[in-house]
Amino acid sequence: MSSILTNNSAMVALQTLKTINSNMSDVQSQISTGKTIANAKDNSAVWAISKVMEADVKGFKGISDSLNLGQSTVSVARQASETVTDLLTDIKGKIVAAQEENVDRDKIQADINALRDQIGAVVGAAQFNGLNLLQNTDTTAGSGSVNILSSLDRTGSGVTASDINVRKQDLGIGASSIDATGGTFTAAAVADVTVNDAGATQTMNLSGLTVAAGNAYSITMVGTDANSSGFTAGDYTNATTGGTLQAEAAAGITYVARDGDTAADVAAGLADAYAKYAGANNLDTDVLNITASGSNLVSSQTNAYGDAGDQIVVRLSSIVSTSNVIGGGLEDLANINVTTDAGVDQALTNIEGLLQTSIDAAASFGSAQGRIETQASFISSLTDALKSGIGTLVDADMEEASARLQALQVQQQLGVQALSIANQAPQQLLSLFQG
Repeated sequence: MSSILTNNSAMVALQTLKTINSNMSDVQSQISTGKTIANAKDNSAVWAISKVMEADVKGFKGISDSLNLGQSTVSVARQASETVTDLLTDIKGKIVAAQEENVDRDKIQADINALRDQIGAVVGAAQFNGLNLLQNTDTTAGSGSVNILSSLDRTGSGVTASDINVRKQDLGIGASSIDATGGTFTAAAVADVTVNDAGATQTMNLSGLTVAAGNAYSITMVGTDANSSGFTAGDYTNATTGGTLQAEAAAGITYVARDGDTAADVAAGLADAYAKYAGANNLDTDVLNITASGSNLVSSQTNAYGDAGDQIVVRLSSIVSTSNVIGGGLEDLANINVTTDAGVDQALTNIEGLLQTSIDAAASFGSAQGRIETQASFISSLTDALKSGIGTLVDADMEEASARLQALQVQQQLGVQALSIANQAPQQLLSLFQG
């Protein structure tokens, strides 16, 4: 049945043309934006995933900047540490030269002093953007290290940031000191130990110490000769009977903790301080030696030094005070004096420890710099992989879009013609009414 009110063919042709035009609009949008999913209505699930990944890419760009800044900071510290090592090597050469008696030791000492001042200048200048990793004398908690933002870790429960922690390595030449009159003084923070027999070993466990920046620790010794034997008790006594123990502790074998130190660091610092004290005072370490083993201080005797009743009491004391001063890692440079025979011998011992401190610092910074560079390279590769993944999800296939566009253009032309033909169908009804 034909009707002038309802043209079914035209309606079908019109719907087909609308579909073709809609598909044409989608393809044109892909061509103009370069994306198959340009907004949430195109595919809400994939669009949401792509936006989360884009946010991560933006975050990783910030992390890359942080790593570059951290790498530059650590690089400055490493190069300065290596320079200090070279200067200490020069000082060692001067000390070795001073071993010969027929030299002008005063001039050699002047050269050593100049090199020491140069080390101070290098350490003071070794900063990047105001941060100096070669100075660690601040008592503020957390000041002994720096965290460099290195990654974003996404899990089902959320996102967390990861850091690379770089610990400061102090190569300053400032002197440490302990408050001899104020603060909180604890005599016997760890129980005294008594060494009184060949082969004897006594251990102080320091693991219970509360170690904080600025807390000071001291070893005092009292040697007792019970029966006027060959043992010279006074040589192994740095505390006087009836004296102010706190003042004696401050003047004795000491270590002032830095931020980040542990009980093991305190033990190592005190053992090193004893070794220097013994060397400076010509003490026989066979009679008393104090070494570190983890967080333990081990007092030992190799050779018998007297008769029954002779003994050495070793005491660990702590002094908590805001007046304590944290010294530089190379503070013993100030004690190097090659103008005397005794000073020359002690200087050769001291310079080895100072050189090792500087070498350890440079090695630590070198390791940290290598890790930062590796992480920076990984972040760059990860960012590229994320961008590629986002592109796979939302980018348009331009070859396919081009082919579809040409096909839709042909369909559009045919649709227009089909609609034109359908619209002409009612004209045939006029012939039925011609007489």
